[in-house]
Amino acid sequence: MMTRRNMLLGAASLGAVASATRSCSSGSSHEEAARSLRRPVAANNGDQAALLRELVRYATLAPSSHNTQCWKFRLQERSITIESDLTRRCPVVDPDDHHLFVSLGCATENLAHAALASGFKASARYDSTGSGAVAVSLEATEARSSPLFEAISQRQCSRNNYDGRPLSTQELRLLEQAGTSSDVRMVLLTERAAMEKVLQYVVAGNTTQMNDPLFVEELKAWVRFSAGEAIRTGDGLFSAATGNPAMPRWLGSRMMGMFYTPKAENERYAKQIRNSAGIAVFVSGASDRAHWVEAGRCYERFALQATALGIRNAFLNQPVEVGSIRPQFASALGLGNQRPDLVVRFGRGPMMPLSMRRPVQAVLV
Repeated sequence: MMTRRNMLLGAASLGAVASATRSCSSGSSHEEAARSLRRPVAANNGDQAALLRELVRYATLAPSSHNTQCWKFRLQERSITIESDLTRRCPVVDPDDHHLFVSLGCATENLAHAALASGFKASARYDSTGSGAVAVSLEATEARSSPLFEAISQRQCSRNNYDGRPLSTQELRLLEQAGTSSDVRMVLLTERAAMEKVLQYVVAGNTTQMNDPLFVEELKAWVRFSAGEAIRTGDGLFSAATGNPAMPRWLGSRMMGMFYTPKAENERYAKQIRNSAGIAVFVSGASDRAHWVEAGRCYERFALQATALGIRNAFLNQPVEVGSIRPQFASALGLGNQRPDLVVRFGRGPMMPLSMRRPVQAVLV
């Protein structure tokens, strides 16, 4: 999800950076590890427990804020419960756990598509007891794969530049259908004037966040500066996935402090919005955890449909993350008192390195 900030490392300090990046670049091993996590679902040989673990593996390929993977899975004979893992919450960027529950929705959507491809119809409901969870019951049915299921292994938040070309009317219609439900609507912005208006709020939100030392420290804690660190932890934001070189944490932390500035980041976001085909804003009918989960399901369907069409997407969530800016942003979009959940840019561009995930055993209760 759900978000992320590129560390603009620039061309300064070429000597130290070049030496360190050579010693820390193991892109091939990282790519192999990331691809292994996305292998096809193993054939069902009658081992129900093994199949459920495979469904969990596909569910964990969903996005989460800072790639925290803020979920736990409880397996029963014919059901899977997706629970919130509050030890992986981000209290600065996500103080009310909005993004956390959106992430549970994203995992739920992946699980539903993987279950159907394996011969089970998934029915999900939000359970508000305790810290909140999504209960997914599984009913045997005819196995049916789909383009959205096939897209799970390729979906990513592509935090790079797109080619700026508009999408076709049919493509926009498919994206809008995928990202909409009875409880969530999607505001689709493709006119340049509307996108420039969104940029104003992205810049305002980004500037506020980057001037907050607690925000920067929380973000830095989830950055994985080297391929080895990304593989070892299985989570977080790998530098190469944002187009930056790999390097040791001690050096990456220093470089981030030197080059990760509001001005540089705002310029980067301006360029990326202007080379996008459009922006999608997801708005749920009410601001509660059940609707946040549904917003996550709608976003993930949108992202999977986009991936199936060869379209990239990435979050621009600053306007909805900063509490003082969010009402202004909602008003500018004509949303009244409704809370915008997610802001996403989309367009065509190259894939970036895939992010890591923790092993299934690590997320089982």
